[in-house]
Amino acid sequence: MLRLSKLTDYAVVVLIKLSTTPDICDAVQTSPGIAAATGVPEPTVAKVLKALTSGGLVASQRGARGGYRLLRSLDDIAIADVIAAIDGPIALTACVDGAATPCETQGLCAVKGRWDLVNDAIRRALGGITLADMREASIPPAFRFDPAPRARSFAPLAE
Repeated sequence: MLRLSKLTDYAVVVLIKLSTTPDICDAVQTSPGIAAATGVPEPTVAKVLKALTSGGLVASQRGARGGYRLLRSLDDIAIADVIAAIDGPIALTACVDGAATPCETQGLCAVKGRWDLVNDAIRRALGGITLADMREASIPPAFRFDPAPRARSFAPLAE
């Protein structure tokens, strides 16, 4: 079964929570504050934030007013970016480009190189879904707010 790690799941939750910080003055959020708001244990939030900082998705700020903030908007962060920051490159098998360990039967394999096609399709799919998409999917339609409403055409009421 292909399954994302729990840390990747938590990372998505943490990143979406970080997006609720107003952009004014580059406000930051603390690890304990994020933990309290999300229900994810604080040591886990700290571990996730460290990986997200190393992955270039989050910036940390030290000091009395320190904490974490997003480096990009949720529209610019693909799920593939989060997976790569937490779990490393997306590689389904040992023989695809970017795999951490080499394949032991590479010389005898009848499908050598064929998994790249599947791996690339999954990378493209995960690269096409952003955290903004994930955030929107979690908000019931009745409670969604469109900050820039589009012009709508209304049909006249039938009399």
